[in-house]
Amino acid sequence: MEQRQGSVEGVGMSGFWRDRPTLVTGGTGLLGAWLVRRLVELGADVVCLVRDWSPGSELVRSGGLERVKVVRGDICDQALLERALGEYETDTVFHLAAQTIVGIANRNPVSTFEANIQGTWALLEAARRSPTVKQIILASSDKAYGTHEQLPYDEDTPLQGRHPYDVSKSCADLIAHAYAESYQLPVAITRCGNFYGGGDLNWNRIVPGTIRSALQGQRPVIRSDGKSIRDYLFVEDGVSAYLTLAEALASRRELTGEAFNFGHNRQVTVLELVQQILTACGREDLEPEVRNEASNEIPHQYLDPTKAERVLEWKPAFTLEQGLERTIGWYRDVLGAGL
Repeated sequence: MEQRQGSVEGVGMSGFWRDRPTLVTGGTGLLGAWLVRRLVELGADVVCLVRDWSPGSELVRSGGLERVKVVRGDICDQALLERALGEYETDTVFHLAAQTIVGIANRNPVSTFEANIQGTWALLEAARRSPTVKQIILASSDKAYGTHEQLPYDEDTPLQGRHPYDVSKSCADLIAHAYAESYQLPVAITRCGNFYGGGDLNWNRIVPGTIRSALQGQRPVIRSDGKSIRDYLFVEDGVSAYLTLAEALASRRELTGEAFNFGHNRQVTVLELVQQILTACGREDLEPEVRNEASNEIPHQYLDPTKAERVLEWKPAFTLEQGLERTIGWYRDVLGAGL
């Protein structure tokens, strides 16, 4: 496959990451696992903050967690974070730890607010007190924008989440801006579309759930009405976005406090995505079961990534079709092995 600018293979080849002390929170998540893998390949000295042991995580399953230093604890524990940053003389921080499931946020808003909001200020305050931290990349989300009539979102679109998950991301985003503005903390913010890729074992998510159903010959379940529009980003493109932004922030302090959209600027309905997966799996005979029971979800959203293209020279390396091909291949291998 031809790799365009921004591909994960092409980032970090200058030696920037070699021996760089780097903390990753949320390393056992979908994006975190692929990011840690790439950082290790680039020679970074990686420390992962891990709260729960997740044997199904791609980082654990692949043996990647055994190749990095591990700090066990909660993202809300500011004292723990200060100790980790200090003892490992951390240079770069990727803050990915969060509760990321909308349905869980609806049922458990307090735990979501604690992880996503308190966890953010704890991490940023610990970094502010650290003499070694030079750049922080903080994961916000396209959900931070909330619902807007005018689309696609650009970075000047107001942050106006209304439901628990969206609000948690709006707040975390604004807290990062406050630390950048008030304390000149070198933090930059990512707002990405919906990640997908191998290693996502949350079967309630549309991509892994549909792939598993297709490979097992079962009807895929769509919990919404299938008409919701999203901007989907392959996880390896997400890795390249984070690495590119971190490298840019290290040499361009004017990026402190800046937010960047990373996506395709492509509108895809949930039903269209499901049909595309079924076709790629050779199971067009399976009729999706549309339950229309989802609540508190943004109906229509996609991102304008022009700023990232212009300022960072970043573009996604994979089309949706190419990303799904790789993703389905991962699940064929892993599910065939009896996951």
